[in-house]
Amino acid sequence: MAHLETFSHLYQRACERKGGPKSVEMLLSKPLSPQRLQQIGDDRFLAEFSKKVFQSGFVWRVVRDKWPGFERVFFNFDIDKILLMPDEMLESKAQDPSIIRNYNKVKTIRDNALMIDSVRREQGSFSKFVAEWPSHDIIGLWAYLKKHGSRLGGNTGAYGLRAIGKDTFILSQDVVAYFSQRDVISGSHSSKRSMRAIQDAFNELHQQSNRSFQELSQIISLSVGDNAVQVEPQ
Repeated sequence: MAHLETFSHLYQRACERKGGPKSVEMLLSKPLSPQRLQQIGDDRFLAEFSKKVFQSGFVWRVVRDKWPGFERVFFNFDIDKILLMPDEMLESKAQDPSIIRNYNKVKTIRDNALMIDSVRREQGSFSKFVAEWPSHDIIGLWAYLKKHGSRLGGNTGAYGLRAIGKDTFILSQDVVAYFSQRDVISGSHSSKRSMRAIQDAFNELHQQSNRSFQELSQIISLSVGDNAVQVEPQ
């Protein structure tokens, strides 16, 4: 596939840059198993998606510090309670000083609650739906979130999935630069063709290494560029 390196070459370079295998392994994080992921309440998925929406283009620390206020104002992201909120209540809550007062982003909370509710009616729970989605087609799940959710395109949905424990790679600047330099992609990394090529590359690396997609994208980041490990906004 174009000039994609083998996993062993990638890992060796990451080790050379970061001080050996032990140092690299300490920098890696692992996803939850599908079984554990299914045990997470759907309210936590809504909370993580909402947090990532507010952190997008904003100071992550500010959102994190204000998050207890979000939990209180939005009923701990109870799906059923949020779906009962009329527009007037949503507008009122968007003015609460204990949260970040951005009405357009506040509206995504109810919109994404609708998406989660639609899935759980069909699948039993949103967590089951996510847990059973194969990581070898994680871009398909990203596309679903972008199409059916609100403001979950780009890396926002992916960061939300990563934070909750779903195995997913992240298209950080270093990861995108790596695939561009190896001629795996050309032009926009967000085109359907590029996204498919990136997924295929990760699938190949996964087959070689049996590493999670989360670990693989972190190893790529450690092996190139400024090698800053992808730290998700908490």
